[in-house]
Amino acid sequence: MSAVTDGQGHAAGHDHAHDHPYGWRRWLYATNHKDIGTMYLWFSFTMFITGGVLALMLRAELFQPGLQLYRPEFFNQLTTMHGVIMVFGAIMPAFVGFANWMVPLQIGAPDMAFARMNNFSFWLLPPAALLIVASFFVPGGATAAGWTLYAPLTIQMGPGMDMAIFALHIMGASSIMGSINIITTILNMRAPGMSLMKMPMFVWTWLITAYLLIAVMPVLAGAITMTLTDRHFGTSFFNAAGGGDPVMYQHIFWFFGHPEVYIMILPAFGIISQIVPVFARKPLFGYASMVYATASIAILSFIVWAHHMFTTGMPVTGQLFFMYATMLIAVPTGVKIFNWLATMWRGAMTFETPMLFSVGFIFVFTLGGFTGLILAMAPIDIQLQDTYYVVAHFHYVLVAGSLFALFAGAYFWLPKWTGHMYDETLGKLHFWLSMIFFNITFFPMHFLGLAGMPRRYADYANQFADFNMLATIASFGFGLTQLLFLYVVIKCIKGGPKAAANPWEARDGGLEWTVASPAPFHTFETPPVVK
Repeated sequence: MSAVTDGQGHAAGHDHAHDHPYGWRRWLYATNHKDIGTMYLWFSFTMFITGGVLALMLRAELFQPGLQLYRPEFFNQLTTMHGVIMVFGAIMPAFVGFANWMVPLQIGAPDMAFARMNNFSFWLLPPAALLIVASFFVPGGATAAGWTLYAPLTIQMGPGMDMAIFALHIMGASSIMGSINIITTILNMRAPGMSLMKMPMFVWTWLITAYLLIAVMPVLAGAITMTLTDRHFGTSFFNAAGGGDPVMYQHIFWFFGHPEVYIMILPAFGIISQIVPVFARKPLFGYASMVYATASIAILSFIVWAHHMFTTGMPVTGQLFFMYATMLIAVPTGVKIFNWLATMWRGAMTFETPMLFSVGFIFVFTLGGFTGLILAMAPIDIQLQDTYYVVAHFHYVLVAGSLFALFAGAYFWLPKWTGHMYDETLGKLHFWLSMIFFNITFFPMHFLGLAGMPRRYADYANQFADFNMLATIASFGFGLTQLLFLYVVIKCIKGGPKAAANPWEARDGGLEWTVASPAPFHTFETPPVVK
């Protein structure tokens, strides 16, 4: 029942249980943005653990040279499914969960614009996840074409490939519906007086991300549908023997895939922009420039896709264009980094867990950004293409980027979500273990890549043995550390000290730090108090 019909007098014999469903009905029929946000978060964590187990299986094989545990085909299935599950099952739904929880609260809306569609967009995900995981158990196993599903590999795969295509279609539909909902909510349901340029940064980043999703999800759908018809209906879009072109698949895929990586980082920027001002006890530095930088990144993300394709025989003119465009996108990203640093500058900083993850994010994400800049140079990229250097780069921006920002946001808003404070000591322990194990796992991969170790290989030359052993041991440490996070969250949900109205003591009810302040204050010692 919608809130409109509640309390308006019920017919005789009316069943009140339907007004506020409880038990499993509360979740199955959920139209409340908080319940749906919670389901997104639990779903994404489940998929994060699933994808993590696949990654640890990969690392176990790479512990030493030679084939230890699996056939190379199975190793490639693990690679593909790890990527697909982490991108579409873990990172993206987690950010949508944050959007569901926080966007209505931050703009003063009673709920999301389309409550039932919100429910449907969530419930599309579990069947898609089941399809993906089940693809391991069909003849030929899961697809081994890499998470990018490159033709012509995809043409030869078994039925697991079709299951992956169907799952991606379902997840894409879910993303599009969620995005329409978020855009409508933000544009139509803001509280009176909240103009666009007064919205919290997290709301801004999600508004821009939602437009990106609507723009690129149909492109992915087109690419995988063409793959499907090549497989079963005799077309030759990507089949050279029939006059098609496998490289065309790469162009279509990366036209989706590059904006997609910004879809996975822009909401993270939003979360960091909410947290840093609170723990620096200062308003966000350069609010307007942050908004414009976010929009610039989104627009530029559409003209850099072929930097993934420098080795496909692209004309030098094309290489030059994509090289310069990719270097250009580093500018608005740099603006954001400097604004966060300027926000912290001379602030009265404290380092609770959300701030630790945020500072960690800025440091490690910047490192990942620099390796991205290096890979943007066509001559260098031709040497490093498809080596572990690329693996190191994108894990620095996706694990230390998206994932660390998600952890920061989870610790930051847990008191709001649960009414309880989490265990601060365990939270800090989770941060330090994650940070240390992450870097020991992925930093050596830069050296492996520079020395020429190719990615997606189940075996490797003896010269790479030591760094691989180190990375494997640390990866298991990183994986186990995430169980500590699960423990902290469950402990917090079950109870613990009651959270204060403003758990982070921003000295003024926190209002100053979420809304862009029209009047900047002049001394750092005495922030203005919002009456």
